[in-house]
Amino acid sequence: MRRVRGSVTVAIPTLNAGPGFGQTLAALRAQRVDRDIQLLICDSGSTDQTVGLARSHGADVIEIPRESFSHGGTRNLLMSRAHAEHVAFLTQDAVPASEDWLARLLAAFALAPDVSLTFGPYRPRPEASVSVARELATWFDSFSDGEPRIDALEPAQRGAPPGDFLGHLGFFTDVNGCVARAAWEQVPFRCVAYAEDHLLAQDMLRAGFAKVYVPEAAVIHSHEYSAWQWMRRSFDEARAIRDVYDWAVDPRAAGRNLRGNVRADWRWARDGGGEGVSGREAISVISASLRHHAARTVGGLLGSRSDRLPAPIAARLSLEGRA
Repeated sequence: MRRVRGSVTVAIPTLNAGPGFGQTLAALRAQRVDRDIQLLICDSGSTDQTVGLARSHGADVIEIPRESFSHGGTRNLLMSRAHAEHVAFLTQDAVPASEDWLARLLAAFALAPDVSLTFGPYRPRPEASVSVARELATWFDSFSDGEPRIDALEPAQRGAPPGDFLGHLGFFTDVNGCVARAAWEQVPFRCVAYAEDHLLAQDMLRAGFAKVYVPEAAVIHSHEYSAWQWMRRSFDEARAIRDVYDWAVDPRAAGRNLRGNVRADWRWARDGGGEGVSGREAISVISASLRHHAARTVGGLLGSRSDRLPAPIAARLSLEGRA
């Protein structure tokens, strides 16, 4: 593949992205960065206007059969077709929050030696529920005090067990992250069904590379699901955490976390983390929070133990239909 100096690739896997995809594409065209941008899409069988919309914004489009898609393998394909030495990944429903989103991700590669990955936070959509908005704010705000966070391992640390990477150290996201091609050529994504970005971070750190969290390189990205969908999503997440980090949800801790999360949602809403709530709204906030976190808790407990479930039941519980 031809490489183009002074360029950057923005890569997005798509499937029936819908009309909202136009917001992402428009935000990319508005980026202020001193490089040419190659927009690269890998579409896995859309039946809506996704491919045409991407091409109308000047994107190079790779089309693959739906059954060929995998989170790790498809991103390796995008990396292999990219023109640039840095490849920024988004998902089809993540919208850069500012015109310097891409410039900030790229600048972070100069903050330490051998930086292979840079990434930024998700900010909730305006209509996000209290539970979703607080979860995102709490998680990403916990990475740093507002300054970039650099993670790297000394040689003696690189053989650490997987559980040591759980949390901030092993976190990277290809919903909003950038990958250095030179590092990827040594350490590609694993061809896995889920958590390919967490595994990439772990593999990169073990190989001696560094990663940087960039708090000002945010995207707007959040999901609202039914309780059943949240349970299924949490099932997939917990199963991935078990596989990647060899860690399972403890039932007693899960119960304590459920109560703590509901209280935290209420305090966050009451104190104005969202728009603030009145006393009349309190019951609604607490009820929605309880449904959300109860579904997440049940999904997490089941996902941690998915290896004990018959394959058809695991597939039914998985939001992605994975047995």
